[in-house]
Amino acid sequence: MVPTTIDRAPEERRSREATLLPVRLWLFLVAGMIVAMVIVGGLTRLTESGLSITEWAPILGALPPLSDADWHAAFERYREIPQYRLLNAGMTLDDFRSIYWWEWSHRLLGRAIGLVFLIPMGVFWATGRIPRVHLARYLTIFALGALQGAIGWWMVSSGLVDRVEVAPLRLAVHLTLAAVLYAAVLWTALTLSARGRTPRPSPVRRIGAGAVLGWVFVQIFLGALVSGNHAGLVYDTWPLMNGHLLPPDAFAITPLWRDLIENHATVQFLHRMGAYVLFALVIVQFVTIVVTARTATARVSAFALGFVVAFQIMVGISTLLMHVPFALALIHQATAMAVLTAAVIHAVSVFAPGRMEQTLLHHDGA
Repeated sequence: MVPTTIDRAPEERRSREATLLPVRLWLFLVAGMIVAMVIVGGLTRLTESGLSITEWAPILGALPPLSDADWHAAFERYREIPQYRLLNAGMTLDDFRSIYWWEWSHRLLGRAIGLVFLIPMGVFWATGRIPRVHLARYLTIFALGALQGAIGWWMVSSGLVDRVEVAPLRLAVHLTLAAVLYAAVLWTALTLSARGRTPRPSPVRRIGAGAVLGWVFVQIFLGALVSGNHAGLVYDTWPLMNGHLLPPDAFAITPLWRDLIENHATVQFLHRMGAYVLFALVIVQFVTIVVTARTATARVSAFALGFVVAFQIMVGISTLLMHVPFALALIHQATAMAVLTAAVIHAVSVFAPGRMEQTLLHHDGA
């Protein structure tokens, strides 16, 4: 009996899934490297190491100082900026080396991500594992990565002339773009499937999942403003801010746009309120999914999202009450990426449930 087209369809799909597996694993690797870079970036910020390299050399800068003369030259360049003169006067060369290595590692990881993304992308496209119709998506991700490198220097340059640290707004843009880049890579990995189009879920579920994911980006942006302004040190009480729901010095700077990015009271208030809004959105989405969703994947992802968001809120409150200790501040930033991961996974389970299930089934059977 000769197999029909219908008979061959499952076999062809399994073959295509096997072809896509290396691409999916590569994307997961890139996503993991982006998370690592965000964490190293947090360490660089918390150790105040971000201004230790005062020039941008995308190619030659991959090499650290290799001799005593090179180290002294790098140190002399650092001694010319306000951060050294106003905060670190008297720093020794050994002290400088300790902060230099954090910033150098952060930049090196960025270069590594670029190569790990670009080279396999070319190989997979040349071998047909990346369809031509999808190439634009991968090129867009690479372009976002290149833009992120430029924004990183734009951020660093803000602290080299008239400031002793980087501008909070530029820090927020840098971190938020990293989050967008990570979400794009993870989404692509999770939706990579041999299945065709999947049925569209109800608008209510799609709106809810999209709202949660979008608000996570807003919260990451607001959290970066809090960090860049050291605003977590101003009001270290909860649930009120030194006895006030809205502190009296919030929204006191004019013009308003400056207040929204520079007023310590305002940015902390907005980040607090943003957390409550996110938690409310997650609860509404969870109830909606439990009542209307038919797939276990959507229900499980909604529950996991709620758990991670609740944990992140507890970490944030603890960080505030303990006056922003180093370890908790770093955990808070890392957990933000966990929240983003959960939000992306849930959104994919809602927008493309068939592709998500195909991905999970293929990995279970691999």
